[in-house]
Amino acid sequence: PFIKVNCAAIPGNLLESELFGFEKGAFTGASHSKPGRVERAQDGTLFLDEIAEIDHGLQAKLLQFLQDGRFSRIGEQEEMRVETRVICATSRDMEREIANGNFRADLFYRINVIRIRMPRLRDRREDVLLLADHFLSQFNERFERTAPPFSEGFVRALQSWNWPGNIREFENRIARYVILGDEDAQAPGSSAVRDTTVPVESVPDGSIPLKHIAKRAVRDMERNLILQVLQANHWNRRKAAEILKISYRALIYKIREAGLSSKRQAPTRNSSIDATPSTGKASKLISSPSNGRD
Repeated sequence: PFIKVNCAAIPGNLLESELFGFEKGAFTGASHSKPGRVERAQDGTLFLDEIAEIDHGLQAKLLQFLQDGRFSRIGEQEEMRVETRVICATSRDMEREIANGNFRADLFYRINVIRIRMPRLRDRREDVLLLADHFLSQFNERFERTAPPFSEGFVRALQSWNWPGNIREFENRIARYVILGDEDAQAPGSSAVRDTTVPVESVPDGSIPLKHIAKRAVRDMERNLILQVLQANHWNRRKAAEILKISYRALIYKIREAGLSSKRQAPTRNSSIDATPSTGKASKLISSPSNGRD
């Protein structure tokens, strides 16, 4: 078995019971015994993601388990023995965490047997094309698209970009390319991608209505995304609804709310679209994929 534990996502007071399990009656609400994830990883792999988030008390118990392979469930006196491979990951500088007193040095030296540093994407640009092809295939399948292979110019733009958001930003860029097409607009650093600022308005007392600005920004981005998907699919609204992962009825409502034409139109030289945002609640259309690591 491969058992993953996201140490950052589980509150500290619950993480111990998740790792080591508990016996019936060990605490209020423990109506039955439950094996922990350490126990479930017998003869397999225990993956502790973001291990630097574990508090000091639990670090001591984890260290004891790593030393002799023995542990006890919460509320149990007898010890169990488990044979498992342990892999740990973190996005923090562990030496700095130890110096700041946030992580036990003895636990660090116990887990630091084989260490692999994953450099940021900007430090391994030779991987850009390989990753781009991987994500292109993945998102073509997920969104049921047939986006064409990248041009040399688009690949150069991907390789030259600094990628401050690391692999997550890169992944989202490829997803946007698959959905919307148009390499010139989706290439990193293009004006179409950078120009996402929203005018800041203040009320008479000098304050800035953050909620109003955020709603307006989301509404504008939603409108632009719907328009681009419709145009990329020749105003086939059913296909656009499938790509945006919303119902056909919801898309029709949003088209009307945003003031977009509900008819397929060929762009003319003098035609224009009213860009005035309409009022109404904003809703998230596409969840950003995030399976990468910083």
